[in-house]
Amino acid sequence: MKHHLFSELEIPIIQAPMAGVQDSALAIAVSLAGGLGSLPCSMLGIDGLRDELAFIKSKIDKPINVNFFSHDQPEFNPEQEESWRLVLKPYFDEYGLDINNISTGGGREPFSHAAADVLEEFKPEFVSFHFGLPEKGLMQRVKTWGAKVLSSATTVEEAQWLEAHGADGIIAQGIEAGGHRGMFLTKNLSIQPGTFELLPKIVEQVSVPVIAAGGITDAKGVAHALSLGATAVQLGTVYLLCDEAKTSAVHRAAIKGSVDNQTSITNIFSGRPARGIVNRAIRELGPINVNTPEFPLASAAITELRRHCEQNGSSDFTPLWCGQHTAGCAEISAGELTQRLASDIRRRADFQGV
Repeated sequence: MKHHLFSELEIPIIQAPMAGVQDSALAIAVSLAGGLGSLPCSMLGIDGLRDELAFIKSKIDKPINVNFFSHDQPEFNPEQEESWRLVLKPYFDEYGLDINNISTGGGREPFSHAAADVLEEFKPEFVSFHFGLPEKGLMQRVKTWGAKVLSSATTVEEAQWLEAHGADGIIAQGIEAGGHRGMFLTKNLSIQPGTFELLPKIVEQVSVPVIAAGGITDAKGVAHALSLGATAVQLGTVYLLCDEAKTSAVHRAAIKGSVDNQTSITNIFSGRPARGIVNRAIRELGPINVNTPEFPLASAAITELRRHCEQNGSSDFTPLWCGQHTAGCAEISAGELTQRLASDIRRRADFQGV
């Protein structure tokens, strides 16, 4: 029963939605290659969301996944913001920037009825969420047009909660994964297991399809995940150097230079734990800083430092989101990379007599 969720896919590969480093071009390329392309939507705004979905619809007639955050939007806390600015002020002084001329706010909006209004126009086949699920009314709206709901779990307890609250598929996100942790029932990073430890435990405890995510960059990893009961595998880091990705020049350079794969989970860029390549900001401010404002409010002040440094060719204050393994990254088209993975998966299956 589990495999029916992705019966339309030629390849059991889902491209992870990666806000800030991709737009519809990457999603289109992966879907055209037979996988499931994903569009990160939480930073698009309503007009941007409509434009991107219209563009996708004009280019392909294949399943697509749209992804949203489902966090509770925190109230602005002036005292917390002031504490954070005091931490960052020496860097503003170093670069000759005025810390009083920065905006407040986070730039990442949780899923809303306004976003659901746009989705109803296009009826995407999959809608995925990070940080849990939206409230019941929004969930019901998503399901009215037949969309399948996916969400990330970082523990067995989160997976069980997601199934009980209507998720049609669960993304088992191991600790190796790049970008934001999907954790929502706990803030305890010490109980976050690796992908191949978490995956079989979730498969055993839920009846819906399970997607493996985190640290998988090649056909061997995909095959291993499928052998442990995954219905599909979600890959993100492997696509960061692809032609269609919007990964910045400093981010690309950091990935290509990260031969030792030195990454860390940090909260300093957004307020929530996320894995990225270690840079000056993580070394000196983190990786975890208790002064960081709640997600997504932390990003406003540090973004000014990021902008200044990137203009000067430096990634010192850039969130270099990246998983623990970069060996599979390639500077080719996302379609070619997906098809190469598919060919390798089939070859491994034939060799093993599957």
